[in-house]
Amino acid sequence: MFRAEKPVLAKENSISSDTGSTANGPRTKVDVPKGLWDQCTACQAMVYKKAVEDNLHVCPECDYHHRISARTRIKQLADEGTFEEFLSDLVTTDPLKFRERLKYKERVRQAQEISGENEAVVVGKTFIRGRPVILAVMDPFFIMASMGAVVGEKVTAAIERATDENIPFVIVTASGGARMQEGMVSLVQMAKTAAAVARLDEAGGLYIVVMTDPTTAGVAASFASLGDVHIAEPGAMVGFAGPRVIENTIKAKLPDEFQSAEFMLEHGFVDRIVNRKKLRTEIARIIDYAGK
Repeated sequence: MFRAEKPVLAKENSISSDTGSTANGPRTKVDVPKGLWDQCTACQAMVYKKAVEDNLHVCPECDYHHRISARTRIKQLADEGTFEEFLSDLVTTDPLKFRERLKYKERVRQAQEISGENEAVVVGKTFIRGRPVILAVMDPFFIMASMGAVVGEKVTAAIERATDENIPFVIVTASGGARMQEGMVSLVQMAKTAAAVARLDEAGGLYIVVMTDPTTAGVAASFASLGDVHIAEPGAMVGFAGPRVIENTIKAKLPDEFQSAEFMLEHGFVDRIVNRKKLRTEIARIIDYAGK
């Protein structure tokens, strides 16, 4: 097995590894190209990157569901060539002229470079196994998919379009909560999105939430908790305040699996846990069952 912990550089794009010795003498060194292997953050196993990608970024050793970008998620869920994005040009402002270690505008610029997105959610109309839906996908690589004015506006607009066209609304959540750099502007998005969900419900629309790691804080306390059906990926963190905050507040030890998808399923907050490979089929089945 290739031992990545003690690499010896041989070429610019390869790693040379001494495979040890045998009774017949030393083994030859082999060149292994860089980037072929990675270590799973959950089980620590060395896994072949291509195998993880082919498995929809799920570890083939321990079934750990890695965080993925919004575009990767859309590619996995939407029927090929059917995703029609809207509101892609919306960008955030800096209402508070906020500054921490970096100016807020600089943090947003960095997030745009890292994620390749203008904001933390991508919305559009598409088909999932032939069923028309409005799809919104949050990107955990854009300031941890925190919700500011633009995220709230895009999610609200997506819900309203699903209501107007009488087709299901599906959202994949992955968020650290409201974006502190926008202060109260971010917090009012909780009420704004919840009101849009209420109008969708009054119109008899179907709303499916897919909770991925993590779905927390202001997002969990607003539109992520208001679906008709709540699906979660295995092992996803779902909750409001973090475990350490809660423990320090109530001065008590929480259960080991507190705020895991499995814990939430046991306590009725999540309807079902679905492996990423089965999400498309499960969403289509729910739409058919609801008659939408």
